[in-house]
Amino acid sequence: MARKKHMFSDEEVLALHQYPQPGKIEISPSKPMATQRDLAMAYSPGVAVPVRAIAQDPDLAYEYTAKGNMVAVVSNGTAILGLGNLGPAASKPVMEGKVVLFKRFAGVDAVDIEIEELEIKPFVECVRRFGHTFGGINLEDIKSPECFIIESELRDALDIPVFHDDQHGTAIIASAALINAAHLTGRKLEDMKVVLVGAGAAGLSVLNLAKSLGVQDKNALVVDLDGVVHTGRDDLDQWKRQHAVDTDLRTLEEAMRGADCVFGLSAAGSITKEMVKSMADQPIIFAMANPDPEITPEEVMSVRRDAIIATGRSDYPNQVNNVLGFPYIFRGALDVRARTINEEMKIACAYALAELAREDVPDEVAAAYHGARPTFGREYIIPAPFDPRLISFVPPYVAKAAMDTGVARKPIDDMDAYRDRLARRLDPTAGLIQRVHSAVRSEPKTIVFAEGEEPAMIRAAYSFQNQGFGKAILIGREQQVRRNMKLVGIDENTDLEICNAMLSDRNPDYFDYLYKRLQRRGYLTRDVQRLINNDRNIFSSCMVALGDADGLVTGITRNYDIALKDVLRAIDPMPNSRVMGMSIALSKGHTVFIADTNVTEFPGPEDLADIAIETAHTVRRMGFVPRVAFLAYSTFGNPGGERCNKIREAVEILDTHSDLDFEYEGEMSADVALDASTQRLYPFSRLTGPANVLIMPAVHSASISTALLGAIGKNTVIGPLLTGIGKPVQICRLGATVSDIVNMACFTAYDLNKNV
Repeated sequence: MARKKHMFSDEEVLALHQYPQPGKIEISPSKPMATQRDLAMAYSPGVAVPVRAIAQDPDLAYEYTAKGNMVAVVSNGTAILGLGNLGPAASKPVMEGKVVLFKRFAGVDAVDIEIEELEIKPFVECVRRFGHTFGGINLEDIKSPECFIIESELRDALDIPVFHDDQHGTAIIASAALINAAHLTGRKLEDMKVVLVGAGAAGLSVLNLAKSLGVQDKNALVVDLDGVVHTGRDDLDQWKRQHAVDTDLRTLEEAMRGADCVFGLSAAGSITKEMVKSMADQPIIFAMANPDPEITPEEVMSVRRDAIIATGRSDYPNQVNNVLGFPYIFRGALDVRARTINEEMKIACAYALAELAREDVPDEVAAAYHGARPTFGREYIIPAPFDPRLISFVPPYVAKAAMDTGVARKPIDDMDAYRDRLARRLDPTAGLIQRVHSAVRSEPKTIVFAEGEEPAMIRAAYSFQNQGFGKAILIGREQQVRRNMKLVGIDENTDLEICNAMLSDRNPDYFDYLYKRLQRRGYLTRDVQRLINNDRNIFSSCMVALGDADGLVTGITRNYDIALKDVLRAIDPMPNSRVMGMSIALSKGHTVFIADTNVTEFPGPEDLADIAIETAHTVRRMGFVPRVAFLAYSTFGNPGGERCNKIREAVEILDTHSDLDFEYEGEMSADVALDASTQRLYPFSRLTGPANVLIMPAVHSASISTALLGAIGKNTVIGPLLTGIGKPVQICRLGATVSDIVNMACFTAYDLNKNV
């Protein structure tokens, strides 16, 4: 619960905003602009074609322009973060930041627009005049009460979503937290006594949405600078008057007595320890003032150990962070071309976030917590902003609510397909992984997780089974496995099967099987018995070899070559196949398969030809049309060199095959292989497009290149995936994350060798 200091200085922040170029955003074309023809089609004269089409039907702007994925982030700088009215120019860094968040978290393109106007009517008219250029308007950092009027008038004037995030974003995230806090404390929303401290735009919106969720008017008290908002006051504006109640309570201290929940959206220090002491059992305290909360979590815990606490800060648990809301609300709204963002869509978003927080947390989230893995409970009631599942989990709730309430102009017919598309927007691995996951779910398998006492393996097995991929078996001592289950927050009574190699009643059969394989390789009976009892890889491999499981995943505690040797003691390579490692490198718009990355150190010409055939067949099995390039430092003899001879010989060997169903070419450098435009330089090349299968001349070049791709740039590397072995087996890299292990287990269940 301790606060952490910022991990950066002011100078570092300024440098980030200034270098290598000023600001945080740039505009890049989404279509090729390399040739005169490209320019003529994109601008004059070709652009006249969509112009005429849109003139006849303005809705076609969604089809022929970026409008449907474009949001304007609009401010006049009158309420910048917690800094106040510093003007439109000073708000620009914040608005650029908002633009970045839209793109980073939901793939929404945004443009920041800072308007030098303080009066409501001119501001509204300004936005109205350019509003139809965009698919939605995100109002930001506009002071209260003007923000209420501006949003209301723009919603009436424009037929697109208009959303003031300072109000509704905070309300949605706080409501999601409230749903889960009520769940953890056994409360019903309609019975809860709620106090709001701070009657500004965000505070009143939080209370409005809480009431929409079920909190009753009579149980909700608003406290502003002048005390409790009650029906006897004559100084209330129209927005506060909606929440005035008939009560004798006049002060915050009085209002807090016996309260179940307090929403703080005011100023530091406005809630005291004495107030917290007077609250009901298991109080829910959301102190969301920034930069400093109304009361710190340390102060709360010093007087109430039973409290559930949330703040607006990232250095405390349960951060009420608007980035959990606005990107995904707009994503869902834009994808159905919603006319507005209504109350039902906001409620749907809140429930989606609450539900996601109860799911098992992926490694990407744990890494952000510096290894302290959060689990659903008092210190984790809201999903973390870096949870990669948000993009595919939340927008469908919003989109469906828009459809159900009749504000969607383009309903979505297939929500499952929509979720898949959402996942693919941000994660280049999602399309490939989604295909594998779908195939595995349709035909679940039993997979052995050999290193079953390892916390990462336990969590991966739990995730694999819970996601419907099949049955998971953990190999390990039951007491130790259950102890580690508890350690990682998994119910030790879960239905995961645990198998202790030393105590298995299948040991005699495994012993006989392995002894027959190894007796002429110098192994005595006691050696084989020891291997079965003590080596989990050997035991697991025997399970798979004798049909007690469909596949095996291992490798997180041993080097790849050691794990592979263990497996090969019990499982043979496939007939007429080569055991090899294949890695998959993914970046935006490119998926490239690289082999051999792990097994054959210095392949000869025959080896390279076999690797190419094996890889091409595997790639086709995964749904891709293989185009194979044999890589070297030279391209078709230039520059010449002895080391390239074996590459040419490998191509010549493939030329002798009459039954190959894939394109291949070489020797060639990587840039030539991957750049389709180089075809004009080499018209004799047999590749009809960029290569997607790269055959490396040696394991060191394959390993170095894949490691580089994974370490720099916007690339993701999967694997190495083991192929050519007689049973489905995958070996993870040392220290693999839970997500990596689950994916490797899915590739095991998918069986890359099937039908090859």
